[in-house]
Amino acid sequence: MNTKILSVTGKETELIVKVCEYVEILYWGCIINTKSEGAEYSLSRPIPYGRLDTDIPMTLHPELGRGLFSSPALEGHRNGKGWAPVFQTTNVKQGRKELTIYSEDKAAGLQLVTELRLDEFDVIKLRHKLINTADGIYSVNRLANTLPLPERANELLTYYGRWVNEFQQTRMRLTQGGYQQENRRGRTSHEHYPALIAGTQYFNETHGDVWGFHLAWSGNHRMRVDVKADGRRFMQAEAIYLPGEVALEKGDSIATPWLYATHSECGLNKMSQHFHQHVRSNILNNRLTKKARPIHLNTWEGIYFDHNPEYIMDMATESAKMGVERFIIDDGWFKGRCGDKAGLGDWYLDKSKYTKGLEGVIEHVNALGMEFGLWFEPEMINKDSDLYRSHPDWLLAMDNYEQPTGRNQYAIDLQNEDAFNYLFERLDYFLSKYNISYIKWDMNREIVQPGHDGYAAGHKQVEMYYRLVDKLTAKHPDVEIESCAAGGGRIDFEVLKRTHRFWASDNNDALERQQIQRGMSYFFPPEVMGSHIGAKHCHCTRRTHDINFRGLTALFGHMGIELDPVKESETEKQGFMKYIQLHKQLRPLLHSGDAIRLSTDDDAHLAHAVIATAQDKAVVLVAQLSMPTNSLSSTLRIPGLNKDKLYSISLLDYPENFHDIVNLQPLWTKEPVVASGEWLKKAGIAMPILDPESAILIGLKEA
Repeated sequence: MNTKILSVTGKETELIVKVCEYVEILYWGCIINTKSEGAEYSLSRPIPYGRLDTDIPMTLHPELGRGLFSSPALEGHRNGKGWAPVFQTTNVKQGRKELTIYSEDKAAGLQLVTELRLDEFDVIKLRHKLINTADGIYSVNRLANTLPLPERANELLTYYGRWVNEFQQTRMRLTQGGYQQENRRGRTSHEHYPALIAGTQYFNETHGDVWGFHLAWSGNHRMRVDVKADGRRFMQAEAIYLPGEVALEKGDSIATPWLYATHSECGLNKMSQHFHQHVRSNILNNRLTKKARPIHLNTWEGIYFDHNPEYIMDMATESAKMGVERFIIDDGWFKGRCGDKAGLGDWYLDKSKYTKGLEGVIEHVNALGMEFGLWFEPEMINKDSDLYRSHPDWLLAMDNYEQPTGRNQYAIDLQNEDAFNYLFERLDYFLSKYNISYIKWDMNREIVQPGHDGYAAGHKQVEMYYRLVDKLTAKHPDVEIESCAAGGGRIDFEVLKRTHRFWASDNNDALERQQIQRGMSYFFPPEVMGSHIGAKHCHCTRRTHDINFRGLTALFGHMGIELDPVKESETEKQGFMKYIQLHKQLRPLLHSGDAIRLSTDDDAHLAHAVIATAQDKAVVLVAQLSMPTNSLSSTLRIPGLNKDKLYSISLLDYPENFHDIVNLQPLWTKEPVVASGEWLKKAGIAMPILDPESAILIGLKEA
């Protein structure tokens, strides 16, 4: 095939792609407006001694058979043969912002279709589809997406975590060797969220070249960044296939999950804005713009498994008084469910608790002006259930092994059509019979030995989960779904295509939530992040926080409440009402503006803001995580505003003892001060002195 140099451009980003017998990205960065013919030759590499005698490209599909001695994109074989394929490009179709590349290895009997898209928000989507074109089975061990990184990308930001401590971040230098994380827990996982960020050394929220990556897959995955011996770098992301899991008959195919990526020359905030805009327009498809995001009350931390319909209706009454717009009954409503050791799978109303049925509760909730939601955990089963006693073969398991339980439960084999149909029928029954507008869809355990008919089935289990949700939403398109997996264990772009909200963490501790929500904010806009005001005494950490800190922390997401409003004091109820009303007032801005994270001079502070797209107003949260390092708290600089506009700065909310803990707080906290956007970016405002574990809310509006 003749060599072609193709350009794919977004709003600010350009990909320059070399297409010949292979496809290689020569350049990925800001748009180059002035190019001369043949300029690509300036990037031709030298060939050193002591190596292969020809230049070996870093292609979109790296191949050992071509002489690239790094992680290949494909590992597989046909009964021991065809194990080192070398694909030759046969055709390229170019759209305005996309390339579709067709390649073939006739000797191995394989075809490869590569889709590369760059949207109007500068987000890349990449995936490969492998097709077996020859007789016999081709076994696939690995199939990965690969993107190059420039040599100046020498620092990584990666994620780690656990239950009630999701989205934690860490940094590492990238000089030699590389980085790899693997998740084999059967879901997206709390431990290894499938994303990472590479950048120039010391990149931060506003400075440095950064490249962000997210793999849209809800199961086992691998993320890696390698530095080759010659200094070149690349990023690779893939679903992990268990042994024997992918065996392609002639004509069969397997596709990688979509890899999403973007570049910013202005640090992490710009990267996040690319992802947020893409999510809003191209993943959510503006599904959340039809109405304001309803404020929740979820019953879990209020009553757990202790369900009394009359009392639940009292909870709903108190919730409505405070301004709640959606009332959700959590775990404990179905047959045999008095704790977490029994009942899962028996999706029938517990008539010993709900003696008069569910209709009266729902009608009461609706009469109060609230939507009604219900909790399900469809993929799971307790052995102490009628379902298991009738269908023990429905377990996702391997015969002759006893796998460990997780929260006293097991997973259902969704590849079993009878099991799949039963779950759909039960979900469909409730959504058809009752006025249910919302499902909290939970998944509380990790997957061990996912077996179907004795074969590994981890990958297929995830695909069948997608199919179950898709089938349900096709029949009930107006029902919204929350993705919860013991909190933040199943959060990714592929889930978001079929749901509306994530439960970021089971941890409602406002102090812990500050870091959890910050980590999540790099890839997701506020309106999809469930963020609740919990009880004063946190159930997860046993910490106590006042309503100011809890309320302001929950403000910057999809807000809700997680407690028993009947038992709360009038003072607490007034506090809930205050922050519910504040959220409603700011909700149009919070759920449409540009979310940015602010750099602070003291790690004891955490600050972030949402700026209206018209740059006429903004809100800023400053959280004091711990004792200030110094007696004064420096200045807060606020980028992102129109440098030529004047803004009135005022204090919208603050702790009860705000003016009592110092001789004098900054003057702007007592009366509005006017400053330009340029002043706020470069000079900033003096930070007040705050007690640990407290927060303030700053308002900015065009003067």
